Amino acid sequence: MAVQPEGTPCWADAMFSDVEGAKRFYGDVLGWTFGESSSEYGHYTQAYADGRAVAAVVPPMPGQEGQSQWCLYFASPDAAATAERIREHGGDVLMEPMQVGEFGTMCLAREPSGAVFGVWQAGTHEGFEATATPGAYCWAEVFTREPEQADAFLAAVFPYRMKEIEDDAVDFRMFDVGEDTVLGRMRMTDDFPPEVPSYINVYFTVDDCDAAVDRAVKLGGVLRFGPMSSPFGRFAALSDPQGANFSVIDITTTEGEMPQVKDV
Repeated sequence: MAVQPEGTPCWADAMFSDVEGAKRFYGDVLGWTFGESSSEYGHYTQAYADGRAVAAVVPPMPGQEGQSQWCLYFASPDAAATAERIREHGGDVLMEPMQVGEFGTMCLAREPSGAVFGVWQAGTHEGFEATATPGAYCWAEVFTREPEQADAFLAAVFPYRMKEIEDDAVDFRMFDVGEDTVLGRMRMTDDFPPEVPSYINVYFTVDDCDAAVDRAVKLGGVLRFGPMSSPFGRFAALSDPQGANFSVIDITTTEGEMPQVKDV
């Protein structure tokens, strides 16, 4: 896959104190295989689905131990310029743009309502080598209690056009890059415990949602929601044994009509 347009999700990774445990879990649940870890880059280990790079796992750096979470990276042609816009519009730059060998330049940030994300300026590593196939990234949503803040920030930092679902029962927006819808934003309801901060939920594709959930739960994962059928696919929200939230979706099993949307 080529370098993605600015603002498009292009990569995902997660820190795990037990990397071998994470490899066993995701290897079984999503069918991932893993490359050699690179000691030069903090034992960063790429995950593959059907031989194509789809994510990575890495042990925490000293002092960064904590609950595991997936980090989604957005493509940028200039990570330094994106970092400046992040600051200008009320976000926090957690890690200044840093060149990673010839692979590219990364930056970590937090949007004003609290969700952490990454920025990736591609070098030789262009990002996902596959999407929307079994084991690969498919979709992501920003879950936030302050959607107005998050919406304004995202639209200012990246070249997004916003749409929203025409349904008074749900506060959900979508962000487009060109003709492609690349990200969703959901208002967190009281169903979420108050201690759960804003976060970006990453969806990985599976060929059978219920079977993937069964595998995850047997390996110590926690089912948070679903499985549920929708016009977009059958999906479920999970936490892995080390606390990282993610979702699985079978995009071939759909039910119901697509929701009506309007430009914002």
